[in-house]
Amino acid sequence: MSFWSIYQHGFARVAACTGHTVIADPPANAASVLRHARRCDEEGVAVAVFPELCLSGYAIEDLLLQDALLDDVEKALATVVAGSAELLPVLVVGAPLRHRGRIYNCAVVVHRGRILGVVPKSYPPNYREFYERRQIAGGDDERGGTIRLGGTDLPFGVDLLFAADDVPGLVLHAEICEDMWVPVPPSTEAALAGATVLLNLSGSPITVGRAEDRKLLCRSASARCLAAYVYAAAGLGESSTDLSWDGQTLIYENGVLLAETERFPAGEQYAVADVDLDLLRQERQRMGTFDDNRRTHAARTGDFRTVAFALAPPATADLGLRRRVERFPFVPADAERLALDCYEAYNIQVAALQQRLASIGGPKVVIGVSGGLDSTHALIVAARAMDRAGRPRTDILAFTLPGFATSDHTKDNAHKLMRALGVTAAELDITPTARLMLKEMGHPFAAGEPVYDVTFENVQAGLRTDYLFRLANQRDGIVLGTGDLSELALGWCTYGVGDQMSHYNVNSGVPKTLIQHLIRWVISSGQFDDETGKILAAILDTEISPELVPGEELQSTESKIGPYALHDFTLYHVLRYGFRPSKIAFLAWHAWHDRESGAWPPGFPEAERGSYDLPEIRRWLEVFIRRFFGFSQFKRSAMPNGPKVSAGGALSPRGDWRAPSDGNALAWLRDLERFDLT
Repeated sequence: MSFWSIYQHGFARVAACTGHTVIADPPANAASVLRHARRCDEEGVAVAVFPELCLSGYAIEDLLLQDALLDDVEKALATVVAGSAELLPVLVVGAPLRHRGRIYNCAVVVHRGRILGVVPKSYPPNYREFYERRQIAGGDDERGGTIRLGGTDLPFGVDLLFAADDVPGLVLHAEICEDMWVPVPPSTEAALAGATVLLNLSGSPITVGRAEDRKLLCRSASARCLAAYVYAAAGLGESSTDLSWDGQTLIYENGVLLAETERFPAGEQYAVADVDLDLLRQERQRMGTFDDNRRTHAARTGDFRTVAFALAPPATADLGLRRRVERFPFVPADAERLALDCYEAYNIQVAALQQRLASIGGPKVVIGVSGGLDSTHALIVAARAMDRAGRPRTDILAFTLPGFATSDHTKDNAHKLMRALGVTAAELDITPTARLMLKEMGHPFAAGEPVYDVTFENVQAGLRTDYLFRLANQRDGIVLGTGDLSELALGWCTYGVGDQMSHYNVNSGVPKTLIQHLIRWVISSGQFDDETGKILAAILDTEISPELVPGEELQSTESKIGPYALHDFTLYHVLRYGFRPSKIAFLAWHAWHDRESGAWPPGFPEAERGSYDLPEIRRWLEVFIRRFFGFSQFKRSAMPNGPKVSAGGALSPRGDWRAPSDGNALAWLRDLERFDLT
């Protein structure tokens, strides 16, 4: 197996093709289909979809009833079949075909020199500009039948699925244009029956606003059906007697636009994208109601026929990856989307905290403020929750708790922020108590030895939390947690009497890579005054550090456990989709190997825009696996309440993630060894 092949990682490359139709000239149109097919073959495409009636032309009215034309269509189809013999892609072409004394508008599925089956259009329209039923028979009731073409009886009906035996999860279904505009499209039943890649051969003349309607329907179908939806519309060459054509092509996957082409093209073009079959399978496995819906409609979905074929994809070729992979899957690179995500995330946290305080009698909020990103964000969430509840910010009791290695810079930032927000601020030095505890434990540090082990660190982390809980007891408050989703994933938190514990944790659903963008959004959207904004901006420039070990120039968290950029990348794909490590490594390389390719989130500092090679990705992926699966679940099993924030998932044992505390990482480590990633 080759690590670099998309087909080894659960992807299938699909194409939506459109060209310049020649009205009523099937040989010319067959030649166009084969030109597309050869280009798609060179690019490793598994499935190529063409417009409705592309072999004859769509807008030819009563010419569809002419024997000379229909004879030529069958010959042109034979040309396409013969020309496909040595090509990889499944070709799905549109053709008018004679059957039982009627003409059917058909999608013909062709692969490697044979026709796999023929799917008729279910709902030919007969309203406004459409008059299809004058020539075309409706195929909605065609199930279980055959059609005779070229002396052979072939599967015919709307109940056909086409499944690749050698590409797990690649199951095709075709519908035609109007079929997706009806309340219950054929593709809906097909998806419930097992189709993962839904194909639409469309004529669809263009009028103002229709392109957006098509996108809405394609996006909706892919999201509702947990499927890919591949759409190809007719372009230039169709009759302009009363209409015009834009050649729109679209590829959606589970509600996400993967690829599209420019509309109103001058010549042939196609959209190409790599559909993630693993993602679709995982979504269906997790969303049990999908299968519940199938069982409700089993009378219709249970009798679909499956036509099997062998795709024989290039299993060793490096075809690249034709889809966008976000470097930060929790942080969209699109500015408008990121702003909306930040607005929602911040307000989810604020609303959750406001509700929790109201429901338990309106206690004060006790919080430790270090001057780092996590506690800063929790503090500004608390401030806004107090504002919304009509309570004074002085009901927030904020403490900075310096230890042996607390820097003046972070402590100064903490004090400035507390003053700017108008909370009740205090400083409580934990070092005298820490020295006493270390002495009574007989720790070497108490005798003057520079021993800075995990006990030395956790004495400080534990004392901070212990003080906060006792202060909350004393002052009628609750302890607000500040630890984030990424730290919980890695187990990078001190259990029990430590930063793992609080009365309520507003940051538990927020990944580390998102927090800086939330703070930037708070600044840019004017949630607080200008002075507070300046202090928040200064805090954004502070490197992530626990500040527990003295003597080091800087105790960098990421130098010890790895970059949060990669860990959050892995966390998202493990938590949201359950992907295997080898696939995550493949995706991470495509996202991170070149700092110049792809988009970065708005505002992300230029100096921090790095890249990672495959050995680095593998190294930190193994660290994540060992920490996440191997030993840190017990910390998550006992985590406090806190709101889910991201659709990427949360780690609450009462919500998204339920796992045994005594599990192990063996299966994931074995998968990582499947490929040589050094």
